[in-house]
Amino acid sequence: MKIANNCVVSFHYTLTDEDGQTLDSSEGRDPLAYLHGHNGIIPGLENELTGKEAGDALQVVVQPADGYGEINPQLLQQVPREAFQGVESIEPGMQFQAQGEGGQVQMVVVREVTDEAVLVDGNHPLAGQVLNFDVKIDSVREASEEEISHGHVH
Repeated sequence: MKIANNCVVSFHYTLTDEDGQTLDSSEGRDPLAYLHGHNGIIPGLENELTGKEAGDALQVVVQPADGYGEINPQLLQQVPREAFQGVESIEPGMQFQAQGEGGQVQMVVVREVTDEAVLVDGNHPLAGQVLNFDVKIDSVREASEEEISHGHVH
């Protein structure tokens, strides 16, 4: 069966950055399963998997626009150090939960720390990066009506 909308696809992958450093992998774990055509994985990878079938192996290069987007400078924000009361030490790379404009919880990463302020970044950690996927498709099947109506694999 070829991968198309409303198929459940399971695949193994290794994700590397432009320097060849491994960022994520399914090695030693179950394959990743998603419902094709329902935004379960990044668009650039999903598009390349369309039409493939179980047993196929491929390498996919995903540009930022088809991955986690470009870096949005509006998501970089200087926050007064006092906003981190109760946190003894703040270091670049630390992650905190923040409340977005609509009240939703958002993860931010500390980029810089000065005596007066902390620069936090609300962009996805992989925003702005070219992503290299090594993929091996494990299985493809038709989704159940329930999976389609819920928009994800059960």
